[in-house]
Amino acid sequence: MLRTWLTDRFGVTVPVVSAPMAGVSGGALAAAVSTAGGLGMVGIGYDAPAVVTAEADVARAGGRPFGIGLIAWFADSNPGLVEAAIAARPALLSLSFGPYTGHVEAAQREGIVVVTQVGTVDEARRAVDAGVDAVVARGSEGGGHGRGEVSTLPLLEAVLDAVDVPVLAAGGIAGARALAAVVAAGAAGALVGTAFLACTEGQNSSAARAAVVEAGETDTIYTTVLDIGRGIPWPAEFGGRAVRNAFAATWHGREAQLRAEGAKSDEPVVWAGQAVGLVREERPAAAVVADFAGAEALLRRFDAQP
Repeated sequence: MLRTWLTDRFGVTVPVVSAPMAGVSGGALAAAVSTAGGLGMVGIGYDAPAVVTAEADVARAGGRPFGIGLIAWFADSNPGLVEAAIAARPALLSLSFGPYTGHVEAAQREGIVVVTQVGTVDEARRAVDAGVDAVVARGSEGGGHGRGEVSTLPLLEAVLDAVDVPVLAAGGIAGARALAAVVAAGAAGALVGTAFLACTEGQNSSAARAAVVEAGETDTIYTTVLDIGRGIPWPAEFGGRAVRNAFAATWHGREAQLRAEGAKSDEPVVWAGQAVGLVREERPAAAVVADFAGAEALLRRFDAQP
């Protein structure tokens, strides 16, 4: 077994955490990932505390550790979300993309490991100063929301040099080769989203899963217009990477005009990273985790070379 801080801390056999993708990563997907040997996470979007409790109950029924991920800026203005997540007693709590520092100690008092996603070295240092147990170095290749300035490998290298807590890598990691690469660089494992987007246990629609399978590596776009068009007030520093759709193609680069005209979109958004071209079929989460387990053999092969 490939051993890292992640495997030792949570008793998993593959150093992979499924990303908390709102609208995809419900309790069923989290439980499936955890049962297969990774650490599954429940992703909570713009939901009520009752949703946190219900999805955590589904994840817990799998009998394995699981995590919960919250959007920090939304949780900050919606009392009860963080409290519900802590009350659910996940093994891991991710608070990212907004104010989170006031919740770190409360979660840790309940024995919960706290992480946050960072897109710069300065963010990583501030997170460590806030007392988080680990950080996720999320590169610009990643699907969904985050910063877009730095890609995964340069960010990972810089964050590993800058902080003394475990670091997970995220962005562009969809199989054993990429997992082996980031572990070899010093990461404790990977936070993975896109590779789980076509899993049968996901909450997303069959049409969304088909769009993921059909997309190639050049078919995503990092933009803010999808949130502007849907009226979702994400902080300006966080764009999102998704499969390019007509609304994004029309308005990307014309953000000021979009705001001025108030154009709205009800076109479905499929958040996905640049590794989407590696997702070639719809399949169970266990098969995805099994693929990641191949990182151990890759690393052993290179260890054996003279």
